[in-house]
Amino acid sequence: MNGYHTSLMSLLIGVLAVLITASIVAFLLAQKKGHDDPLVENLTARINAWWVMAGVLGLAFWVGRSGVVILFAACSFAALREFVTLTNVRRADTWMLAGLFYVALPLQYWAVWTDWYGFVSIFIPVYVFLGMPILSAIRGETENFLIRVAEVQWAAMIAIYCISHIPALLSLNLPGFEGRNILLIAFLVIVVQASDVLQYVWGKLMGKRKIAPRLSPSKTVEGFVGGVGSATILGALMWWITPFSPLEAGAMALIIALMGFFGGLVLSAVKRDRGVKDWGATIAGHGGFIDRLDSLIFAAPIFFHLTRFWWSV
Repeated sequence: MNGYHTSLMSLLIGVLAVLITASIVAFLLAQKKGHDDPLVENLTARINAWWVMAGVLGLAFWVGRSGVVILFAACSFAALREFVTLTNVRRADTWMLAGLFYVALPLQYWAVWTDWYGFVSIFIPVYVFLGMPILSAIRGETENFLIRVAEVQWAAMIAIYCISHIPALLSLNLPGFEGRNILLIAFLVIVVQASDVLQYVWGKLMGKRKIAPRLSPSKTVEGFVGGVGSATILGALMWWITPFSPLEAGAMALIIALMGFFGGLVLSAVKRDRGVKDWGATIAGHGGFIDRLDSLIFAAPIFFHLTRFWWSV
């Protein structure tokens, strides 16, 4: 077994150990408080969903490049559907939406697949952003035109452009790290998702001061500091699966944990604006795809470009 598969197997065993521990904790809480307790029900649903998500992600990692690209293309499609349902689009926007779902999204992921960095980096924010209002304007519907187009442009940025930077990590040419780029995706996902979970845990244990009560009442200053700090330490400890030194891994973990927090905050603001609690109900205990990806959406492009600028050749 080569170094890559050894690292991946060690990582999967570690994730499996965490999930087993979480399941045992949930079982013990159920025995103590009863299965009908709302906290126990929510915790159990979340853990069960994490088993499924970890299994799907682990399978994609094991398949390799094709599995990862297909998985995140599917996530982009699902996230785009969720976002569009909350916009003010009309029948006149059919061409714009069709172009987004069936042309822009496949082309973006085709470019990711072929390692065409120049296309990946400018296709959505330049050509798609300019093309979408043209398709909508041709239909002649002017009422709320700016709002409709801007909302769909934001959907393209969130659901396609940002998410596509996760599998785009596979295209980076990192000296001494060849053939192991999937581990960069693992580092990104684990650190950002751990930051989310640990912010929740620290908030429940010590949280007193609300950090953004109108956007996310459950987020506290203590939870934010504890969660981001813990995720930073976790990232530093995971340096062995990255091309970074322990100090560099800790710094990268801090940056992506912060961006993950702000991503969750921004997308919570969008939900509050639309009067919904979750983006969907696809994932039991977690809401929709965007609810699970919101932190990664903001963290992924930053992580990709920092890694590319400082470590790629």
